[in-house]
Amino acid sequence: MPTSLIVWIFSLIGLGVCLLSLWKGQASERLGAWCILANLLVTILATTLLSPDMRPIGQLVIDAATALGLLFVVLRFGSLWLGAVMLLYAAQFTLHSFYFVTSRPTDNLHAAVNNIDFLAVIVCLAAGTLISIHRQRRAAA
Repeated sequence: MPTSLIVWIFSLIGLGVCLLSLWKGQASERLGAWCILANLLVTILATTLLSPDMRPIGQLVIDAATALGLLFVVLRFGSLWLGAVMLLYAAQFTLHSFYFVTSRPTDNLHAAVNNIDFLAVIVCLAAGTLISIHRQRRAAA
């Protein structure tokens, strides 16, 4: 389980934004939110259930699966926020790969980059959802 207060706060913010996207977003935001929400929940489960030796491999698999899921959403809908999220997940995958390949223990730099990257993903999803809500309201008016 996440032990850092900042990780808990970011996880709750991520959950809230995903739920908002599922509730008010259009199809692309809902599918993107499902991918991000699945990533968030599976990451928490993997951190809880996997041994410390297996966590880096688990994180790489989770990030790759999320990126693949988002790739299908991008190919179907192709919006700017989805492209940004894809680039952010590529950066996160690269971060985890670097630490795995070099056998570096996770440190404060890893935590900071990982947290900033996840927060940027959530900001992109929130922006996409807010734009979607705005478009829906303009179309209704």
